[in-house]
Amino acid sequence: MRFLKTLVAAGAIGALAAAVMSAPAMAEPINPHNGKTVTPNAWDIVGIGSESISYITDQLTYNYDCYGTAKKQSGKCTTKKDSPANPYIYSWDAVPPSNLNDTTSIIKPKVGCKKNLRPDGSSAGITDLETDGLGNTSYTYKGKKHTVPCADFARSSRPRKSTDSPYAKGGIAFDTLWADAVTYASTNLKGESTNVPDNLSKSQLVEIFSCSVPAANGFAANTWGALLGSSAKGASDAIDPIVPQAGSGTLSFWMETALGLSTDTEPTCGTAATLSVAQQPEENEGISPVFKVSGKPNPNVIYPFSIGAYLSEEFHSASCAKHASHKGKNKFGCDETGVLGLNGISGIKPTASVTGSKIPVTNPRWESTVFERELYVVVPFASTKDHIPSNLEKFFGKKGYFCKQTAVIKDYGFESDPHCGTTG
Repeated sequence: MRFLKTLVAAGAIGALAAAVMSAPAMAEPINPHNGKTVTPNAWDIVGIGSESISYITDQLTYNYDCYGTAKKQSGKCTTKKDSPANPYIYSWDAVPPSNLNDTTSIIKPKVGCKKNLRPDGSSAGITDLETDGLGNTSYTYKGKKHTVPCADFARSSRPRKSTDSPYAKGGIAFDTLWADAVTYASTNLKGESTNVPDNLSKSQLVEIFSCSVPAANGFAANTWGALLGSSAKGASDAIDPIVPQAGSGTLSFWMETALGLSTDTEPTCGTAATLSVAQQPEENEGISPVFKVSGKPNPNVIYPFSIGAYLSEEFHSASCAKHASHKGKNKFGCDETGVLGLNGISGIKPTASVTGSKIPVTNPRWESTVFERELYVVVPFASTKDHIPSNLEKFFGKKGYFCKQTAVIKDYGFESDPHCGTTG
């Protein structure tokens, strides 16, 4: 987690509390009470998985560890000391803060756990959760030894797959948290020249990402001219569809759910198809070298991007180049938007403005479209009424902390979901 400022639920959306205390730049995890880097205790609650909701989860876990369930947030941490009776909650991001394209990072999730490969993305986190891939650890409390998993929950930006463990004893439960929308991005963030038009349709996107744009209008297959006609910018240029790394929830959602394709591998007509897995971009970032040609933004790149993640990065994270916090920004990762800007689909703009706030929100018009998705926390299936383990209920149940923090959810670009706390 990356900590410095605490987002408060009172007042206008987007208001940030004063810095609680100095913290090591970009370190994870950090105890908000003393600003020191820590390895979570064996009894603490620890999460892994999806990058899309890393930063909002960082913010919420920080807020809880600092204030608990207290309504009044004065700027000074008020929760009790971390203990088996009062465990803190932490969340390891999908990639390390020092190198956002590092897929070989090793972490020690909790005290007593072995060092393991950091789970990179939704599927990696879910797999480690359901197989105890990160192992177990133990602690003694009141004379009794407790054995606990090194990962208690997995963040997921994709829904359940048929290959996931069942919603039954010994399996896992997908617990709905919030909503989000995914659109496509291109190199038009700062006025750069791009051949990617705004407001493509779903059918056009299907052709692009399946590399099935037929030759037409006198232009070769999979070119802008074949898709849009001779008036297209860069009409003879090849379209360059790129998708995130394998295991990404955004990848799975975009290709399989939103576009209805049967595969979620790198499009064979895109430049990333020939790259090694380590060279392929992470989800929701625009800083990878793959988005440039000869050092300049590639005008033909088209890439799926979570709108919530984009807003989280742009409005709450400091520059990746500077690795420093500045006014109005925190230290939850860094602004990975890079050279990419968001586009609309079929007339729906990616974001909408909010009266009294400089921070936009995900356009509510995405609701009921195939580009809207639910976001999840995946937990071990329990015998409780809602099948959420009892030690996680206060965080992820219908009345839990992660469902009730509506101002933080909105400010980070995501949407509250009426199904929050519902498992399946």
